[in-house]
Amino acid sequence: MEQPFADAILVVHLIFIVFVVGGQVCILVGAATGWGWVRSFGFRLAHLLAVGFVVLESWVGVICPLTLWEDALRRAAGGGGYGGTFIGYWVGRLIYYRAPDWVFTLTYTLFALIVLGSWFMVRPRRRR
Repeated sequence: MEQPFADAILVVHLIFIVFVVGGQVCILVGAATGWGWVRSFGFRLAHLLAVGFVVLESWVGVICPLTLWEDALRRAAGGGGYGGTFIGYWVGRLIYYRAPDWVFTLTYTLFALIVLGSWFMVRPRRRR
């Protein structure tokens, strides 16, 4: 029973990553093409906080709670972690890759600087 929950957490993790990366792409494309929704204060604040959370985790050396939860469920299901079902295998291959920790910290930090820079270059608007 734990395996489907682990796969669901993995899909949520993927959705979070798509929000972070895809959100920034949308902000930049939207600024160039005039999409008004990319200036939504709520969207931009949620995006900035999401990126900030990832960077903070990386700086302090904390493993993402979604990763820990998913892995615990896979182990409880009798797996060795990150294996098992079709969804778990393919989505996991998209999300998890190996590199030294400093590479991720640097990448997340540089991405956060891009996000922060776009906050000022593509200013969000508050509703009145």
